[in-house]
Amino acid sequence: MSHIGTETVDAVQPQLTAADRCDSCGAQAYIRAVVNNGELLFCAHHGKKYEEKLQAVAQSWHDESARLLEESRA
Repeated sequence: MSHIGTETVDAVQPQLTAADRCDSCGAQAYIRAVVNNGELLFCAHHGKKYEEKLQAVAQSWHDESARLLEESRA
C-alpha cells in the first residue's frame, strides 16, 4: 500500500481555484489526487467518498477542504 501525504491549507497556499472542478459532479474542487495516469479533482464530498479506495493507488493527496470552514465564517 502506498503512503499518501496530506497537505493542509495552513502549510501551503491554496493551489486549487474556482476554475478547478470535481471530476464526478462539476462542483468546485477542493481535493487533488495524483495517480499514475494523471490527476483527479474532487469536491469535498466526492473526495471523502473515494479517499479510502484511492489510498492504494494515489501518489499524493492534496486536501483544501478546510477552506470551506474558513469561507463559511467570513
